[in-house]
Amino acid sequence: MIRVFGIPNCDTVKKARAWLDGRGVTYEFIDFKKQPPTRELVSRWVGSLGRERVLNRKGTTWRNIDPDMQSQADTDAGAVKLLTANPSAIKRPVIEFADGLLIGFDPMQYEQSFSATKS
Repeated sequence: MIRVFGIPNCDTVKKARAWLDGRGVTYEFIDFKKQPPTRELVSRWVGSLGRERVLNRKGTTWRNIDPDMQSQADTDAGAVKLLTANPSAIKRPVIEFADGLLIGFDPMQYEQSFSATKS
């Protein structure tokens, strides 16, 4: 089962979903706004990809977080706490599938990961 986590109105999420839809890849979409990721999920993502790959320091959410709170992201545990409390600060989309975990939208990466996956 492929699970895509993100926010429906995010341009990057829209591109990723259009790419998957265009290739007939079946997935479950989980909207961060309606179903925020659990601490366990965020911890797994940070453990697999690293906190700097998971954390979106370029977005509006990050800029609106108090600098003292931003400094929590200097450790994995702090980043997990910050991202769990502020899921919009997670780079999007996060895609979990049987063979791995992807974050963001990279057509070449998607092609390698999903070209034979049409479930």
